[in-house]
Amino acid sequence: MKKLLMASAAAALMAGAASGEEIKVGVAAAFTGPLESLAPPIAAGSELALKQASDSGLFLDGSTLTPVRADTTCVDSAAAVAAVERIITSDRVAGVAGPMCSGATGAVVSNVAVPNGIVVISPSATSPSLSTIEDNGLFFRTAPSDARQGQVMSDLVMERGIEEVAITYTNNDYGKGLASAFEEAYKAAGGTVTITAAHEDGKADYSAEVGALASAGGEVLVVVGYVDQGGSGVVQAALDTGAFDTFVFPDGMVGQALVDRFGTAIDGSFGQNPAAAGEGRELFTAMAEEAGFDGTSAFAGEAYDAAALLVLAMQAAGSADPQVYKDKVMEVANAPGEEILPGELDKALEILAGGGDVDYVGAASVELIGPGESGGSYREVVIEGGELKVIGYR
Repeated sequence: MKKLLMASAAAALMAGAASGEEIKVGVAAAFTGPLESLAPPIAAGSELALKQASDSGLFLDGSTLTPVRADTTCVDSAAAVAAVERIITSDRVAGVAGPMCSGATGAVVSNVAVPNGIVVISPSATSPSLSTIEDNGLFFRTAPSDARQGQVMSDLVMERGIEEVAITYTNNDYGKGLASAFEEAYKAAGGTVTITAAHEDGKADYSAEVGALASAGGEVLVVVGYVDQGGSGVVQAALDTGAFDTFVFPDGMVGQALVDRFGTAIDGSFGQNPAAAGEGRELFTAMAEEAGFDGTSAFAGEAYDAAALLVLAMQAAGSADPQVYKDKVMEVANAPGEEILPGELDKALEILAGGGDVDYVGAASVELIGPGESGGSYREVVIEGGELKVIGYR
């Protein structure tokens, strides 16, 4: 009888290994709040990567991947912490793709990821302060720091011969960090900043803020804000009063919602958001279209890449334990190894299972530097005829 029980247990273990197990991965995004229009494509990007890896049957001996969503808002750090803590403690996720916003991400890393030993890869948190956060090697991001974006934005403004600007920024980590990076770079290039003023999200009227900005003057208004919140409120007030008609928009403002709301009224405005040109981007946008979402939306590609890196790091480590696979994230993201583009996760999983190396390029030309963040590539956009048009990359 004892031998029979042992044989039955061994058979059960072998069956479990053959069929694999369910690995849950968190998809944390700002489904509500000032960037809610950008959240659906971001979440869809992460979930597409998880589905492709799971459907391949090659992930960790046939294990399946199940996404678990968490609404991290964008401005409520306590809500973000509670949401991610729930999916870690209750749903037992093995890693988190997200959150989206810098303040929420910082709070989640410090208060949830580090205490629970969970890997977090954000596709869109860009505050420079996150480069030095104490993370125990658990935090990565497929988006570059705003220290880089500030320089790119300064270059775009100076190249257009604009010598004087006013700046408004949303009063949080993202807004302060990017406004400061831009102002420093722009002044160093010889530009003049007439005023740098914060605005709060959630207000019904921004005429007072725009009045102060208009009094200071400037050829254009730099709006470091959120397209679904105060940033658009400031633009509306500026248009209503005639204070400004040309705007500079960084990543938090760049999206279809911007042109849907303002149309031709903001023609001539311009800006940038993280994105890379090339085959990887084209493959991803085509896959996204087939899957039913907009792959050109800001950070959608970076979200696909964030989830892909989680999966490939687990495969390289042969384990979904964050304490084991965290050390593989940089390894699978960078050379040497076989270059991996969107839609090639099955190939990458097979190579890693065989003990080989991969260099994940992905949708955003991933190359992680320093503290595990993207080196940074940006697409330059302009609003013409009420449409958002991409005119180059840098």
